Amino acid sequence: MSEILYMNSIHDYNNFLGLETLHPLVSFVDFSQVKVLPHRRKSGTYYAIFLKEKIHGPITYGRGKYDYQEGTLVFMAPGQVGGIDDGGVTENPQGYALLFHPDPIRNTPLAHKMKEYTFFSYEVNEALHMSEHERQTVFNCFFEIRDELQHTIDKHSRNIIVSNIEVLLNHCLRFYDRQFATREAINHDALARFETLLNNYFDSDKPAELGLPSVAWCAEQLHFSPNYFGDLVKKQTGKSAIELIHLSVINRVKDLLAEPNKTISEIAYEVGFQYPHHLSRLFKKVTGHTPNEYRVNYLA
Repeated sequence: MSEILYMNSIHDYNNFLGLETLHPLVSFVDFSQVKVLPHRRKSGTYYAIFLKEKIHGPITYGRGKYDYQEGTLVFMAPGQVGGIDDGGVTENPQGYALLFHPDPIRNTPLAHKMKEYTFFSYEVNEALHMSEHERQTVFNCFFEIRDELQHTIDKHSRNIIVSNIEVLLNHCLRFYDRQFATREAINHDALARFETLLNNYFDSDKPAELGLPSVAWCAEQLHFSPNYFGDLVKKQTGKSAIELIHLSVINRVKDLLAEPNKTISEIAYEVGFQYPHHLSRLFKKVTGHTPNEYRVNYLA
């Protein structure tokens, strides 16, 4: 595995491709202008959206590898590592990329919305697979930004560019909602595996040893990134992943409360709580009763 190539600026990335830098903080890349694309794993200080239509070799991203399909978008946040790591090159690559540094969006409405665009922290195998209509919409957004970058920078440039980036990201949110809906059968299978994972977890000694399962741990066991998994669960159930974990815990606690010889403290430690009062607080929040009240009123 080769060393990671760190890009400290938009200019560094353009220079790597042999392209001119039109704006120091935003870049639109047309890969057809690149004769030879060296294969390297890279990390930068910018957000990046890639639509590569001709590329050879599996992309590494996060812990996995992915064979790029035509017409897919992949998103990267500052500091993430991605790229092809086979020492080769792609001649006459095709596709596009939009890169933007966090600085232009600071103190703008978009800055406050970036946390909503959770797809920047998805794994590459959770890429956005677009329909032809969606693909054309993305092209239109890309080209609006490209055209603005070709203008002389003036007092309107930042607002126009940032507004177009926000429009693009909002379209991507919509497209991901569609993707979650059209992959309903796959997503239902993931939810079933999630339920089985939790049941098996609480049937084992892991809660006493490791504590309550986290969303990140569950996502890793099911081979999802935490953000993608959280979004999938929310879209399918209307509840967050942590809410479903808590419901699973409470259901297990209810079963254990039916055993009269077990104290609340013993039950708390058995299901993974570090302190018994944490169990009591969560149980009251979910059921409206304390564990003792539930035992007396419903199990007596």
